[in-house]
Amino acid sequence: MDILVWILIVLLFIASFASLIFPIIPGALVLWLGFLMYHFVLDRTELTIFFWGIMIVLTASLFLADVIANSFWVKKFGGSKWGERSAAIGVIIGSFLIPPFGIIIVPFFVVLVVELYQTRSAEKALSASVGSLFGFLSGTAAKIVIQLFMIIWFLVEVLA
Repeated sequence: MDILVWILIVLLFIASFASLIFPIIPGALVLWLGFLMYHFVLDRTELTIFFWGIMIVLTASLFLADVIANSFWVKKFGGSKWGERSAAIGVIIGSFLIPPFGIIIVPFFVVLVVELYQTRSAEKALSASVGSLFGFLSGTAAKIVIQLFMIIWFLVEVLA
C-alpha cells in the first residue's frame, strides 16, 4: 500500500510541473495533494507546523511569480500599465486558446495591440511585447525553483 501511495505522490509532483506548460492544471493544488496524501494516508506526525507554514508562504509566492514577473518585465521594456495588465490577461487567455504555445504567443500579441492602440510607436510597442516574453520565461523559471524547493523540503522532512 505504501508503495502505491508513494507512486501517486510522485505522479502528483510531476503533474505540478506539467502545470508550467499547461496552466489549466492547478500546479500548487496538485503539489498540495501530494503533501496531504502523505500526511493523511502514510504519517500524520512527520510534517510539522513549521513545514505547513512555509508551504503556505511558498504557495503564495507561486501565485505571485507570474504577475510580478510580467509586470516587472513589461514595465522594464517600456510598457504601460495597460500593457502590464494585458500581459496577465493574455497569459490566461492563451492557456485556453492554443496550449501550451498560447501562453507565450497570446500575451505577446495582446501587449503589442494594446500598446499600439495607446498610440505608441511600433518600436515601443514591440519592445513591451518582448518584455511580456521575458516576464513569462522568468515567471516560469521562478515557479520551477519554488516548486523544486517545496518538493525537496518535503522529501527532507519525510526521509530524514
